[in-house]
Formats: sequence, C-alpha cells, structure tokens
Amino acid sequence: MTTQTSFKKIFSIGLLALACGALPSQAVEVGGVKIDDATTVEGKPLKLNGAGIRTKFVFKVYAMGLYLTDHKTTPTEVQALAGPKRVTIVMMREVPSDELAKTFVAGLNANSSAAEKAKTSDQTQKFEKMFSVVPAVKKGDVLTLDWLPGTGTVSQLNGKPLGEPLPDAAFYNAVLRIWLGDKPVDDALKPALLGAK
Repeated sequence: MTTQTSFKKIFSIGLLALACGALPSQAVEVGGVKIDDATTVEGKPLKLNGAGIRTKFVFKVYAMGLYLTDHKTTPTEVQALAGPKRVTIVMMREVPSDELAKTFVAGLNANSSAAEKAKTSDQTQKFEKMFSVVPAVKKGDVLTLDWLPGTGTVSQLNGKPLGEPLPDAAFYNAVLRIWLGDKPVDDALKPALLGAK
C-alpha cells in the first residue's frame, strides 16, 4: 500500500511537471538556450529587442539577447536610446577568458574610428583586464553588460561584478558595435539582435 501510494504521488508530480512544461514560457529559445523576453535593470523594465547565436566557423560560442526600454531596429537608434540597456550572453562552450576578451576588443576596435578609440582607450584596457579574474568562462555561464545612466558600463559574470563601472556612454556604444557595427563579429547575429524576423 505504501509503495502504491508513493508511486501515485511520483506519477502525479510527473504529470504536473509535464503540464507546467506545456504552459507558455516567458522566454525565447535560441539554439536550445532560453533567453528571457524581459528583464529589469535599475528598477526599469526592459524588453528583449532581439536574440541570436554567435558562431565561429561551425561552433556555437554563445547565445545573446539585447534588452532595451523600446524596440529599435537600427544600430543608430539603439545607441541613441536613453535609459538603461542590457546585453546578456549565455556561453554555449568553454572559452579562455583572455581569448573572449581579445575577441571583444578586436570587435570593438574594428567598429570604432581612430578618434573613438582614443577617447575610450583607457576604458577598453580596463574592460579587457577585468576578464583576468577568471581563467575561463564555462558553458552555461551568464555574462551581462549593462548601461546604467549616471554609473556607466557595469559587467557581471553569473551575477557577480567584473571590474569597476566604466563611465563613458561612448564606451558602451563601442561595446554595442561589436555586434551592431559595420563590421560585426557575426553577420547573422546583428539582424537577430535588431529583431529581424
């Protein structure tokens, strides 16, 4: 009797789990990774503007979402938008931190003019160095890059701060151009982040 009761209980829990799984989820699935369709930054609700996957050769490196207060479809509109912004990156494979940092900085430099690079060079160096606190970013790790008006670019790995805030809005826009610039690190990811259907 006890065994039968236990079995019924386990069976009921299983059915409940299946039923919950069938409910509409508040996330977008990108390459098997769930990206929330909304988030809150500094008390302000942000909506998922677009999401996609960064691939290198045939490998999936990370899934990514761009969050804004209002939907924007061009890089210029995204950069000009006031208020907080967030880039969420969910790693799909392990990458040495220094390699990821170099990739970010290469993308940043490729999409910045000489004047823009000169203006943000100090912050770019700090951004690259902050990855040195961890040897690698692992599969499933979540990196967020937030723009907080009055504070600057705030980076976190799995909810823990990485480095210090970087105050210049020009630097955050340079970071955004890694994916949204004229020479994005991934040609397919750019339109996905801009919400192309």
